[in-house]
Amino acid sequence: MLKIGLLGCGRIGQVHARSISQIDGAKVTAVADAFEAPAKALADKTGAAVMGPQDLIASAEVDAVVIGTPTDTHFDLIHAAASAGKAIFCEKPVDMSAERIRDCIKAVEAAGVPFMTAFNRRFDPNFASVQARIADGEIGGIEIVTIQSRDPSPPPISYVKSSGGLFRDMMIHDLDMARFLLGEEPVTVYATGASLVDPEIGKAGDVDTAAVTLTTKSGRICQITNSRRASYGYDQRIEVHGEKGMLRADNMLENTVEVATSAGFTKAPAKHFFLERYEAAYRAEMSYFVACVAGQTEISPGIQDGLRAQLLADAATRSWQEGKAITLE
Repeated sequence: MLKIGLLGCGRIGQVHARSISQIDGAKVTAVADAFEAPAKALADKTGAAVMGPQDLIASAEVDAVVIGTPTDTHFDLIHAAASAGKAIFCEKPVDMSAERIRDCIKAVEAAGVPFMTAFNRRFDPNFASVQARIADGEIGGIEIVTIQSRDPSPPPISYVKSSGGLFRDMMIHDLDMARFLLGEEPVTVYATGASLVDPEIGKAGDVDTAAVTLTTKSGRICQITNSRRASYGYDQRIEVHGEKGMLRADNMLENTVEVATSAGFTKAPAKHFFLERYEAAYRAEMSYFVACVAGQTEISPGIQDGLRAQLLADAATRSWQEGKAITLE
């Protein structure tokens, strides 16, 4: 039985606790949060003990930690968990600084502990199927990858100001998905963006509408579009075009019912929130982490994937700011 300690009992911590409760061979044994109420509420649901973060990490009743705290706390928690010999599951981004992520990599590698970066979209059943079929050669060599990601509405301005910007906060998932699907590392990044949804986002120095073009050494292209607004729900689509054909994963709808009348054909709207859209992905990624810690499979995405996605997000931010393509080392 893998004994897991949850660092952070907010929205994502509750998601992970629910996933763990459905996995044979794993249980939540301890929880910690900066606020007493959410920690106690989650402890009551899981039967876990409430501890301080450092006590949780040091506890003999914890084999692995799930880090779902604010990004600026990740660095210290990763170092502490690595020193304690605990397996680590960390929400993205690992850190806002690529150099600090490199420092975390050194700590994790020195300790020899498993580390998984929580890019949950790799575990979405449909996206994972597309990647597997690409790997099987079903559409031959990849030529163009298209990723569309649009939120139903923008986050509060207070969040925007501390988020690191759209490219690091929202698009980082898509940048990791691009790497997952392309099969090659991007070598150039060109980004453009605007504030079209909420002028306050622009005043905060960020964008709410953006497009990025990635190019690999062999010439493969990935186009990513992001928007903080979609009137029809949570828009998450990918398309991969290759020499032999095309693979596509469309939106998850609220239901599969379609009505046809003289006015035309009508379907249900897309699921409205990321937690329900990616419920299966969250469960699958946690099951995979438990299997990795048990030595049943190789851990992926790892901390190096967290670094590479961060480097792409940094390059996209710089490209938007400077109005030119950025070449990656």
